[in-house]
Amino acid sequence: MKARACLASIMLAAGALAAAPCAMADPVADFYRGNTVRIVNWAAAGGEYDIHGKLVSRHMGRHVPGHPTMVHSTMTGGGGLVAANHLYNIAPKDGTSLGVMVSSLALFQALGDDAIRYDAAQFGWIGTIAPTQENLVAWRTAPAKRFEDLRSTQFVLGASGAGSASVMVPTVMNALLGTRIRIVPGYPGGSQINLAMERGESMGRWNTWSSWKTTHPDWIRDGTIVPLVQSALKKPADLQDAPLLIDLAANEDDRRIFALLASAAEVGRPLVAAPGAPPDRLDALIAAYRAMTTDPEFVKEAQALKIEIAPLIGEELQAIVRQALATPRPLAERLKALVK
Repeated sequence: MKARACLASIMLAAGALAAAPCAMADPVADFYRGNTVRIVNWAAAGGEYDIHGKLVSRHMGRHVPGHPTMVHSTMTGGGGLVAANHLYNIAPKDGTSLGVMVSSLALFQALGDDAIRYDAAQFGWIGTIAPTQENLVAWRTAPAKRFEDLRSTQFVLGASGAGSASVMVPTVMNALLGTRIRIVPGYPGGSQINLAMERGESMGRWNTWSSWKTTHPDWIRDGTIVPLVQSALKKPADLQDAPLLIDLAANEDDRRIFALLASAAEVGRPLVAAPGAPPDRLDALIAAYRAMTTDPEFVKEAQALKIEIAPLIGEELQAIVRQALATPRPLAERLKALVK
């Protein structure tokens, strides 16, 4: 009897030891261990998207189970659509392909852009470091000092491509709010528009408030630029004087049009996963992003870069995208007609 009991104990112990590695196994960590996660960024080097993407690539990997290597690269073209179409249709769907995408992904889809080869709702929305507030600023020598001045005097505005917010939003402002903005498109980037302001070619620039705080905080401090109006759903704490476009709208339909335009600002500089990533890996990436935003090393570097940390993560981003895509078709068509 004693021998039989001893044998049973040994077998039970052996079984427990054999089962222990299985119970402790983490398939997500096993997948990512020794693997490489590639982040493709739609924007060229040097701008806010690039700064955010590189910051995430330096810090997020240590919070992903298995601690994969994270590599950041750029894929410019089509106002962000080249990178978005690549991530949606070509990149691996296993959780190793991520993208810092243009904030207007859902807006472009709502407008029915013919170049779109994606469904924004199907990306795995991971997180954004903070929403952005897009705004129109005037250079200190420009005649416009407040929003009302845009209705009484012509305002020359340097802008980038036809599908950019720097063209679309001022165009809608002219149509719905009676502003007199003369848009001069074709500038290759924000740095060139800044130079145009300094030379007197442009009276202002459409940009994000967070970008100004990162790239030219001295211009804010010294009054070199004057905020005139904002495209966002709410005002940031440090930009209360410039009105919101949604509050200037003449009626509810116009307000919803401005809200659709502002949806891009709300998603900030979003990190998304290629569609079809296994749910457990996507959940791990979202959790890693959340942990990253409170990591002291990340926070220290973000503060040094003057990047605000007010993250929207996972479902919070997905909800904004769903709301934008749910814009009634007649309103989306009306907006599309305005910006043609």
